[in-house]
Parts: sequence; structure tokens; C-alpha cells
Amino acid sequence: MARTRERALVDAGMALASDLDLDRLLGRLVEIAAELTGARYAALGVIGTGPRRLERFLSYGLDDAARDAIGDLPEGRGILGALIDDARPLRLREIASDSRSVGFPANHPPMRSFLGVPILLRGVAYGNLYLTEKADGEEFSREDEEIVTLLAAQAAVAIENARLYGQATRWSSQLESMNEIAAALVEEMELQRLLELIADRARSLVQARAVAVALLQPDGTFRIEASSGADVAGLVVGRASKSAAVVARGRSERTDDVAADPEIDREIAERLGARSQVVAPLLARDRALGVVIAVDREGDDPRFDDEALRLIESFARRAAMAVNVSQRVSRDALRRAVAAQELERKRLARELHDETGQALTSILLQLSNAESAASLDDARHAIRDLRDLVVETLQDVRRLAVELRPSALDDFGLVPALRRLGQTVREASGLDVQVEARLGDARLPPEIETAVYRIVQEALTNAVKHADARHLSVVLTRKASSVAILVEDDGRGFEPSHAGGGLGLVGMRERVDLLGGSFSLESSPDAGTTIQLQLPVP
Repeated sequence: MARTRERALVDAGMALASDLDLDRLLGRLVEIAAELTGARYAALGVIGTGPRRLERFLSYGLDDAARDAIGDLPEGRGILGALIDDARPLRLREIASDSRSVGFPANHPPMRSFLGVPILLRGVAYGNLYLTEKADGEEFSREDEEIVTLLAAQAAVAIENARLYGQATRWSSQLESMNEIAAALVEEMELQRLLELIADRARSLVQARAVAVALLQPDGTFRIEASSGADVAGLVVGRASKSAAVVARGRSERTDDVAADPEIDREIAERLGARSQVVAPLLARDRALGVVIAVDREGDDPRFDDEALRLIESFARRAAMAVNVSQRVSRDALRRAVAAQELERKRLARELHDETGQALTSILLQLSNAESAASLDDARHAIRDLRDLVVETLQDVRRLAVELRPSALDDFGLVPALRRLGQTVREASGLDVQVEARLGDARLPPEIETAVYRIVQEALTNAVKHADARHLSVVLTRKASSVAILVEDDGRGFEPSHAGGGLGLVGMRERVDLLGGSFSLESSPDAGTTIQLQLPVP
């Protein structure tokens, strides 16, 4: 018998070293414990994170039908709870004779003798190993207790190893997710996609049923901009809510019982049927931007633990960075756009004053000459000069109107507007402008059409004023998810490194950057200029 026990302990040690499946390993230890002690029934309970709660309960001696008939797993009350509270071996001849016994649930087989041993490692209790109904109605012996204590020590090592492995795996997943988000913060320009990535990764790591990112609106409400696990995008959360309270207090908060929290976000809770919730603020230099909300941990217990709270806070910090950068970029882009508009207004004002204003003054003088003409021939001559001046002024006004916003671009689209622009430039300067388009039937988004038109317009102006070009071609090509534009002239060219911010190049690049496209320019003295740009088309 002694050799059999020694052999069984060796087998248990070998299983511990070779089996990575915790449930299978613990089940084997339970079986060995029952065989070595002659117990009819055996079980192993692993203590979870909640008070007196067992996260695992593996049994031996009961078939599936008997387990189904008994129902829910034990919750750590009675004799089982006594071992959790007082982690010392316990041997009983009769379970029912102990004052701490609370009896058995319906359909549970009768059990009398009992041996319980705590699963301990370095003073930390991981659970308990239980055996009942020793063969022939005998009481469990001290030798049985020693054998089961050895098996319990092996179970403790297995549980700790599994938890350490799980913790290392979780840390690795967390690091990968944080690295992915860090890379996206650098590369991704669209805030919506960034927030959706953050919601996705947060939900996966904390095992939540749903995660949402809600941004603070000017009126004090919160609008959900991105979500994962549930379609709540666009939902508006009121001012008097958990989100508002968390932002006001500047700290994360966890609610284990949603129904009992008067501040809870009722719109979200009712839409998702939430039972528990974590809300973390988005803060940038103490400026409130919004919140990250996680709802219900998956599994039997929906409550979030401290680790989940810490992770949601970490994701909230990264979401705050994304929102803050996006708002700063938007403000910078707006400032650049306003500055560009002001420069354009100054140029148009100068042309109206210098050209149109002078032309109107000349018209007034010509009218005076016509009124004071000494003869009919002098009057007719003055009227002919006046008519020519009016026609020239009208053309200038139309040109300024086209520069402000060509009606052809809105009414007919990009290609007709560019051809009309080319014709106007050809009539005014003699520059031969050819426009070739391979865009298909569908029109491009308005913001892309406007950007392309303005860039080509600037290139035409440069070709006339600075390059002394004779020919210029514009080629537009539609690709799967972008549009490519090529503008080439045969002018005198220039050295790009010497151009600085002149020739309208800064404005061209900024227009392309704002749309997330690419821009390149090639030129050299006496070799013409080539401009290439590619803009993404949603």
C-alpha cells in the first residue's frame, strides 16, 4: 500500500510538470486523492476573488446526471466555508454532528465522514481539497491527512503557476494593445477610428459586455462617439449622470449594482440592461473631454475588479490624448484656413481697388468726356472707348467671381470647371491648357473637388506668372480608393529648395495634408515643373 501511495504521488508530480491544462491537472489530483484514501467522493474548490466565492469546483464520484440534479456549485458555506475561514485540516466522523454544518441541497447523496485540507503555498490559501465517505464507513486517518496534504501542496503549485501564466498572458495582451494604440496615435488621423480601436481593445482586455467612449459636448451633455460590443453610437447622456459626476470629481468610479446608484447613466443602463459599470474620465491637463464607460464583465459575476478599473483608466488616458491631439489639429487647421482666407481676401481687395476701382473711375471720366463732347463724332468716339472699358471691367469682375467660387464647379463638377478655367487662362495669357480626365461617372466628394480645383488653379497661375510656360497638362485618374492628379508644364522651372513658401506651394501642401493625401513636386531650371498629388476617396 505504501509503494502504491508513493507511486501515485510521483505520478501526480509528473502530471504537475507536464500538463498545462489546470482543470485536467486538478481533476487528476482529486481522483488520486480519492483512490489513495479510499474516499467515495472527492472535490477541490479554488477560492476566487469575491468573498467566500469559489471560482472552480471539481468533483469526483458523481456522474453528470447527479451533478445536474444537485444544481448550482457550492458557494462556500457550512463546512466548506469553515475551511475557507480557518485554513487548517479538518477531519470529521460525522459531518452532521458539526455545529457549522448547514446540510446538503436537494438530490445530494448522503455523506458522513469528511476530510478537508487547505491548499496552501507560502501562507496563501488557494482553495481546499475535500474527501467524504471513506470505504467501509471508517473515519479518515492521520495518514490520509498527510497524503492529502501533499497532494494539496501540489495543487497549490499548479494553481499558482496557472495564475502566473494567465497574468503574464494578460500583461502581454495589454502591452500589445497599448503598443497598437500608441502606433495608431502617431499614424491615424481620423479620431473616430482611433476611439473605435480603443473601445475594441478595452472591451477585449477587461472582458466587458460593452465599452463606449462618450465626449463632452458644449452644452454639458455626453455624446457616444465610439462603442464596442453594442450599437450605442450617437446616444446622448444627460448632464446629471454618472459621466458628469466622474468628470466633475476627476476620478474613475466603479458601480457594482447599477440599480442602486442614483447617478448612473440611465440611458446607457436601460439600453444595455447593465448590472455593473466602470466610468473613467478623459482628462487633458485637468480639462474634461469625456469618459470611457465599461458595462458588465462577461461570465457569472458581472462586477469589475481593481485590475479592470486600472485598465479602463489606462485606456481613458490614451483616448484623452487622441481627443486632445485631434482638437488641437482641428484648431490649427482652422487657424491656417482662416489665415489663408484672409490672405485671399486681401489679394481680392487689392485687385478690386487697383484694377476694378480704377476701371470704374475711368468709366466715370469717360462719361464726363461723352457729356462734354464738342461734336457728335467726339461723343461716339468716347462711347466706343467707354464700351471697351466696360467690357474689360466686366471680364475682370467675372474673373474675380470665378476665383472666389466658380459656379461650374457646383453645377457641373470638377472636370467641366477645370476645362472652363483652362479656357479662361488660355484666352487671357495664350497658355495652352489640356485637361484629361479618367474619373468615371461618379462625382468626387465636394471637399476633394474644391481642393483639386484650387491646386490646379494655383499651378496655372504659377505657370503664367513665373514659369513663362507655353503648354500645361492636367491628368486626373480615379483609382480604387483615391484620385491621382498630375500637372505638368514646359516652363523655365526652378530649384524647389529655393522656393521656400512662395509660389503658393505651402497652400497646396496644406490642402492635401488636411485631406490625408500625398503631395510631391519636381522641377529644375529650364526643365519645367511636375506636380503630383493623391487624395483618398472615402
